[in-house]
Amino acid sequence: MTVTLERETRTAPAAGWRRVCPLDELEPAWGEAAYIDGLQLALFRLASGEVYAVAQQDPATLANVMARGIIGSRGSSPTIASPLHKEVYDLRTGECFSDPSLRLASYATRIVDGFIEVEL
Repeated sequence: MTVTLERETRTAPAAGWRRVCPLDELEPAWGEAAYIDGLQLALFRLASGEVYAVAQQDPATLANVMARGIIGSRGSSPTIASPLHKEVYDLRTGECFSDPSLRLASYATRIVDGFIEVEL
């Protein structure tokens, strides 16, 4: 059997903030996948309490695996390393440190009344 992976394309949802889940349901230093308005995201809560959201789709392989990536840092930049080929991305900007031709979509987050919200 042959499986063909494609870059996710979607009709953009109306811009704005989307409530995802209670903050306490997201374990520190661990990623979780979320499906919001037809978009697959990977959410990360760092030990510092900061929450980041990026695309679930790995730009290098097109597999939806980023929530299983390895959290780390480069200097003051929080990072996520792809679980497949270990490309390292800045969680704030989506910039790839190991291959400048790759970029991971990143999304603003905020905490409101104990819930994580993501801006699409």
